[in-house]
Amino acid sequence: MSERILGASLDELRATRTSVKWRFFPQDVLPVWVAEMDARPCAPIVDAVTAALSRGDTGYGWSPPFAEAFADFAGDRWGWQVDPDHALVLPDVMIGVAEIIHALTNPGDAVVISPPVYDSFFGFVESTRRCLVAAPLNADGRLDMGVLADAFGAAGPGSIYLLCSPHNPTGTVHTAAELTELATLADRHQVLVVSDEIHAPLTHPGAAFTPYLSLEAARHGIALVSGSKSWNIAGLKAALAVPGADARATLGRLHEVVRHGANHLAVIAQTAAFRDGGPWLAQVSAELEENRSLLGELLARELPEIVIHPSSATFLAWLDCRALGLGDDPAARFVARGRVALSSGLAYDPAAAGFARFNYATSPEVIAEAVTRMRASLG
Repeated sequence: MSERILGASLDELRATRTSVKWRFFPQDVLPVWVAEMDARPCAPIVDAVTAALSRGDTGYGWSPPFAEAFADFAGDRWGWQVDPDHALVLPDVMIGVAEIIHALTNPGDAVVISPPVYDSFFGFVESTRRCLVAAPLNADGRLDMGVLADAFGAAGPGSIYLLCSPHNPTGTVHTAAELTELATLADRHQVLVVSDEIHAPLTHPGAAFTPYLSLEAARHGIALVSGSKSWNIAGLKAALAVPGADARATLGRLHEVVRHGANHLAVIAQTAAFRDGGPWLAQVSAELEENRSLLGELLARELPEIVIHPSSATFLAWLDCRALGLGDDPAARFVARGRVALSSGLAYDPAAAGFARFNYATSPEVIAEAVTRMRASLG
C-alpha cells in the first residue's frame, strides 16, 4: 500500500466521518480523544465484508474461522499456541467482561482493577453490581505486586482481576516476569485474572508483548481478544474469550446464548483482519511510530511543561499536564479554550488530577493542529 493510511486531511475527515469521535463535539472542536483511528480501511476487510453483503450472506454468525484465524496470528506473532476449539465468540470485549463477571461471581463480590486504566472498566463493574477494589499502578506506571496482594486479600477468594494488557491509557507493556508474578499471586489468593489484550497487536517496535495465557503460571486465566483497535473496526464488533489450559471449565460456565450476539459481518471482518491484514497492520504501525515522534517533538517545542508517559504500545499518549497549572482536568480547559478534545485523565483514575489522554492515530496535520490549539488554550 503506497497511500498513507493515516493521511486524510482535516477537511476530508470532517466530510466523511460520522462516528462518535467526530460527531460528539461541535464541528469547531478537533477530536483527539476516543480510541479509534482516522485510518483508511484495510482492503482485505473491505473485500470480505463487501463480498458477504453482495452475495446476501447476512445471517447469524459462524465463529470457527475467526477463532482459527486468531490462533494462527497468535502463534506466528507471539508463539502463543491457542486451541481454537476452546475459544468462545462474544459480541465484544467488554460485553465479554460483563458476562464473565455475571457468570463467575455474585452480586456484591469484588472486581479488582489497576488505575489509571480503561475507563469502561469502572462502568462495567458498576453495571454488574459488583464491588470495585483499586490496586493502582506504581509511580512508573507498572503493576505493584504489594498493592495487588493487599487488593486480592481484601477482595477475597473467587474475585476477579481485570488486567489491561497492554495497559490503556499508559501504554505499558507488562513483562513476562511481572505477569508470572501476577499469576502466582492470583492463584495464591484464588483470584481469576481476566486479561483484556485488545491493543496487543499495536505493541511498538522494540517492545515484546507477552500474552498472559502463554505463561505456564497463567493456566487458570482467561484472555479477551479482538481486532477492533488494531484494524480500526470498532464498528464491526466481535471478540473471542480464550481460556487457559485449566480454565476451560470455568469459561464453560458462561451460558451458551452469550455467543449469539456476535454479528456475522463483524466475525467475517475480524477473520479477514487476523488472516490477511498483516501488511496493513505493519504499515499503520510504522505510521503510528512517526506520529508518536511528531507529537513528542511538537509538545517539546510548544508545551515543554507537558510530560509524556513512556509508552510501549497503543496509539494513545498519557500526558502529565500538572506543570501547566490547569487544575484537575486540563482536558476541560483544552476543549473550552482551545477547541481541541482530549480525554480527561480523571476518567481513567479519579486520582489522576492534571492528566489527559491524546489519540495520535490520525494525520500529521491533525496532530499539529491539536498541539497548536492546546498551546492557544493557555491564553
